Amino acid sequence: MVIDPCELSPSYVRSIAPYQPGKPISELARELGLKEQNIVKLASNENPAGIGPRTRAAIEGALGEIARYPDGNGHDLKIALSRRYGVEPACIVLGNGSNDVLELVAHAFLGPGRAAVYAQHCFAVYPLATQARGARGIAVPAKDYGHDLDAMAAAIDDETYVVWIANPNNPTGTLLRADALEGFLRRVPERVLVVIDEAYNEYLPPELKAETVKWLRRHPNLIVTRTFSKAYGLAGLRVGYALAHASVADIMNRVRQPFNVNSLALAAATAALDDMEFVARSFAANLQGMRQVEEGARALGLDWIPSCGNFISVRVGKANEIFRRMLRRGVIVRPVGGPYQLPEHLRITIGTAAENERFLAALAASLKE
Repeated sequence: MVIDPCELSPSYVRSIAPYQPGKPISELARELGLKEQNIVKLASNENPAGIGPRTRAAIEGALGEIARYPDGNGHDLKIALSRRYGVEPACIVLGNGSNDVLELVAHAFLGPGRAAVYAQHCFAVYPLATQARGARGIAVPAKDYGHDLDAMAAAIDDETYVVWIANPNNPTGTLLRADALEGFLRRVPERVLVVIDEAYNEYLPPELKAETVKWLRRHPNLIVTRTFSKAYGLAGLRVGYALAHASVADIMNRVRQPFNVNSLALAAATAALDDMEFVARSFAANLQGMRQVEEGARALGLDWIPSCGNFISVRVGKANEIFRRMLRRGVIVRPVGGPYQLPEHLRITIGTAAENERFLAALAASLKE
C-alpha cells in the first residue's frame, strides 16, 4: 500500500484554498507577450508614489550591513513606534507585513475546538488563518457590504477566542464609526480577543480615525494591527506591526520567527514613520484619484461601493470576463468573487492620474466588447 504524504497533513490544512494575490506585471507580460512598461497594475492596493526620500536614504544606508542578521527584536523601529503612539515597546509585535502579525494571532490563540468570528466580504487572510489552525470560522452576513457589529456580537459563542475586524474593510472599503466600534468592544467578553486591522488607517481623514491605540488601556483584549505596505509604500519589503496589551504581545512574540523582519525593512520603516510629508502627499493624491475613478465610473453608468481606503470596488456585471478583457489591454485589476463573494465587482487600486485614466479607458472598451 502506497501512502500519499499529503494525507499525513491535517484535513483542515488540505482543504485550504490558497490565497490568490494580484497578478504580477511580469506574469502578464509573459502570458500575453506584452511589454512590462506598457502594463498598469491596479490590483494590490500599493502606493503609486513609491517611497519617500528619507525612506530611500535609509535603505541605501542599511545595505552595508546586509550580510549580517537583522535585529531580531527590531529595537529602533519599536522605539520609534513607542514614541509615536505612546505605548511601551513591550506592547509591540513586529511582522513580515501585517499578514504575518495576523497569522501570529491565529498561531497563538486559535486551534482545534476554538472559533473565530469575521464578516462576510472580509479580508481573505482571516478565514485562511483561522482554518490553518484547525479552528472553526463563524462568518457573519454583511450589512451594506460592511460589518454588522450587532450580529457579530451575537455570533460569539463559548468556543470563540478571536474576532477579526478590518477598518476600513478590504475589499469593500467600508468604515465603522468609532463610537460603534468601541461600543462593540464593551459588549465582547474579555476572554475574546478583538483584532482591529487598520492597514488603511493613513488614508482616513483625521475626523474619521478611531483612537484605537488609546482604547488599549481600557480593553486588554484589543489588538490593533497596521502596516507599512500601503501609504508608506513598503509593500515589497513587508513590514507591519501589532499594538496590544503587554501580556498579549508577549504570547505573540513567543510564536514569532526570530528574524521575521529583514534589515532593510526595519531601517526603511523606521525612516518612513517619520516622513509624514510623504504620507500627507499620498493621502491627498488618493483623494483626488478616488474622485477621478468615481466620476469615470459614473460616466459609464456603473455603481460602486463608497470606499475609505486606497481602492474602490466597482460593479461591472460579469466581473471575471471583464477582468480578462482588461488583461488583454494591459490593465490588471482584482476580481473579488470567490472567498470575497462579490462576483459582479472589480476592486481597483487608486493609481496616478495617468494610471486611473488608462484604467477607465480600458474598462469602457472592455464593457463594449
